[in-house]
Amino acid sequence: MSTPVTAPASLLRIGPHTVQPPVVLAPMAGITNAPFRTLCREFSGGKGLFVSEMITTRALVERNEKTMQLIHFDATEKPRSIQLYGVDPATVGKAVRMIAEEDRADHIDLNFGCPVPKVTRKGGGSALPYKRHLLRAILREAVSGAGDIPVTMKMRKGIDDDHITYLDAGRIAVEEGVTAIALHGRTAAQHYGGTADWDAIARLKEHVPEIPVLGNGDIWSAEDALRMVRETGCDGVVVGRGCLGRPWLFADLVAAFEGRTEAIARPSLREVADIMVRHATLLGEWIGDEPRGVIDFRKHVAWYLKGFAVGSEMRKRLAITSSLAELRSGLDELDLDQAWPLGADGPRGRTSGNNRVVLPEGWLKDPYDCAGVSEDAELDTSGG
Repeated sequence: MSTPVTAPASLLRIGPHTVQPPVVLAPMAGITNAPFRTLCREFSGGKGLFVSEMITTRALVERNEKTMQLIHFDATEKPRSIQLYGVDPATVGKAVRMIAEEDRADHIDLNFGCPVPKVTRKGGGSALPYKRHLLRAILREAVSGAGDIPVTMKMRKGIDDDHITYLDAGRIAVEEGVTAIALHGRTAAQHYGGTADWDAIARLKEHVPEIPVLGNGDIWSAEDALRMVRETGCDGVVVGRGCLGRPWLFADLVAAFEGRTEAIARPSLREVADIMVRHATLLGEWIGDEPRGVIDFRKHVAWYLKGFAVGSEMRKRLAITSSLAELRSGLDELDLDQAWPLGADGPRGRTSGNNRVVLPEGWLKDPYDCAGVSEDAELDTSGG
């Protein structure tokens, strides 16, 4: 590892919670469920903040069975962190009050960053901050309903290069009592393509000095995280795709921010295989059904094996396993003595860019008019 730097001079505080090192697991639909959070927390030694996958406010208010499972936290998870998605201020307010009154979380994050069409076509996620009055109404309802629970928000730069919203959204957030802001340095149109604009993170930090700003985008290693802090002045980092198939990245992040110089994690394929089996096991225990847990794990296989010498046929075989025994047996056929391969780090997950953002009809005509946005626009399911 290159020469480390110390953590930011001031501690990252989110309401009453101190997050040190200032490292946050980004909410990712279908990924950051309780088992994955457990793995990441174990590698971090319990340090950092680990956020749930996206919970839709409508599904929460309606007590949808899957949603209620997704907001269940292990007793060791402190603080309990939930990310909410919603487009209707009243529904968002109901969901936040439910969380507060039933003591279901210690921190609430609001999603204004998701770029996927099923979200933006409803005016949600990264489409929503364009409607300034709607954004303000949602934040006001959430902060009011949360009581002593801190409310943060995660957003993107804007819809596209012609409709940039992050500075206006940041100022509105400060005015409405939001505790911290995370900015992904891409527009919705970019999805995950191209290079994240870290300069935008620096501009937002200068624009809203009253509250912490966290940077997100293109953090593939601990050194990337340190460099983001150095270059932008942000108060902390949010790590998403960089930890896909790499939950041990959180051990590297903690060591780097604490200024420790030990070598970063470079697990052998044998160690990676053991982590894969543990991940699949945790999923089965969480779901309550081993085959379903292994099936849910399938999407992680390619991320874990990236860079290792594993033939295409074996990769396909491992990606269709349906039992722990089958998964373990397939992994044991590999050359498990392989050392960490060169080129195994770097981008993972979706990388498409320059997408047309699907929006409600007439969405861009007026950045303030909120006509047509109602509880009917709320999604009825949570997670991936």
